Amino acid sequence: MSRPQPTLICSHAQNDRMIEVCEADAVYAVLYEGRPVKLRSINPAALYQGYKYNKSMFPEPGHAIALARRLNEAHNTDAFTVAVMQPHRILT
Repeated sequence: MSRPQPTLICSHAQNDRMIEVCEADAVYAVLYEGRPVKLRSINPAALYQGYKYNKSMFPEPGHAIALARRLNEAHNTDAFTVAVMQPHRILT
């Protein structure tokens, strides 16, 4: 069975690619003790490269659940959880 197509909100061409904005039912965020987190990594062998920030919010639950599970295993805790954020107000 194929995956259902999301509702397309808008799109535009940028260089050699097409950028499409699709509707999402919710956003799934990884939390630590109930607070949102940012993930960053650095390669100490590469001088002056800086930090690379990784995603901790996803439009589908599977990636967020897997990330929380990996973080809990790596840090020997159960403090990393996943929260579902559904639209209820708009910040502009």
